[in-house]
Amino acid sequence: MLGRFCLLTAFGAAFGYIEAAVVVYLRAIFYPDGFRFPLVEFGHGGLWRRLLLTEIGREGATLVLISSGALLIGRNIRERLACFLVIFALWDIFYYVWLKVLIDWPGSIMDWDILFLIPMVWASPVSAPVLISALMLVFGVLILRFNDGGRGIKVTLLDWFGFFVSVVVMVMCFCLAGRHIAEADFASHFWWWLFWPGYLLLVGVLVKCIGQSKSV
Repeated sequence: MLGRFCLLTAFGAAFGYIEAAVVVYLRAIFYPDGFRFPLVEFGHGGLWRRLLLTEIGREGATLVLISSGALLIGRNIRERLACFLVIFALWDIFYYVWLKVLIDWPGSIMDWDILFLIPMVWASPVSAPVLISALMLVFGVLILRFNDGGRGIKVTLLDWFGFFVSVVVMVMCFCLAGRHIAEADFASHFWWWLFWPGYLLLVGVLVKCIGQSKSV
């Protein structure tokens, strides 16, 4: 497991650097006066639409590459899911680490960021996606550990339902906030009161899965 985890870490860290480097260039082009919220529209016309479509395509390609890495490193469906979770989590966490190194951003974990553009704009304070990535990393590592021990993580139908509900709740928080990034009161549109129940539900499902897997 250690060898595979080192490989996953190298993949995630390197890919995180690539992502951060691209964002450094994008911010220099679109926001030469500084990237800050509320965001201002950076242009109109065919060129800007093509650049936006290019960025959306790049995000899609990112998911394909992470999935491909997981498929190549994992040996079965369970391990491939775990590898995807680990790579995605490390990619996201190292993305912010490298941005801090390269341009000293974010200034704090409460600084806002654009997270995703598919199928709409996702936005939130940096702390929210990092919290989710930390949980993904823990769960992915535990799946690999249980699998190496000859036991799989036991997930019931109720657990899957809990996963689904928690993910929908948190994604909804990101997407709703993304609709207000150009407004002066943008910060009030990230619903922490809804995000935390979704996040804690995910933590609870994870703990439940671990507990019932140990008893098998």
